[in-house]
Amino acid sequence: QVQLIESGGGLVQAGKSMRLSCTASGRTPDQRALTDYSMGWFRQATGKEREFVAAINWSGIWTYYTDSVKDRFSISREHAENTMDLQMNSLKPEDTAVYFCAAMGSAGKWSDHDDKGSYKYWGQGTQVTVSS
Repeated sequence: QVQLIESGGGLVQAGKSMRLSCTASGRTPDQRALTDYSMGWFRQATGKEREFVAAINWSGIWTYYTDSVKDRFSISREHAENTMDLQMNSLKPEDTAVYFCAAMGSAGKWSDHDDKGSYKYWGQGTQVTVSS
C-alpha cells in the first residue's frame, strides 16, 4: 500500500522555524518507490484553495518555490530514507495552513511541478499554526 505520512506540524510563534517531514512507503502499481518521482509540498488554509508551496525533482537537483516562501523555506529529500523535508524559517501568521506532501506518479512531468493536478499520491496533511 502506497503511503505518504507527514510529521512535524504544530504551533509556533511568528519568526521561528519549523521542519516538516514526509515519509513514503509502499510501491506504486508499476513497482516504483514514491521517491523515484518528483515530490512537492502544498498547503491549504481554512476556506482557501490548496496551493503550491515547493517541489523537488526525483534526483533532488531541481527545486522550485512559490514566491511567498522563497528565501524562507527549503525543500530537500533523502532517497535512502524515503523522506522529503520542508525547512520553514521566519514563519509568518499567513503560513498557517494544513501542509500536504505529494508525489507525482509515472505520468507526472517536472514542468507541471506547481500544479496539484499533476500529483497522484497525497498524504493526510499536518497542521501548522503560526501565532503572531
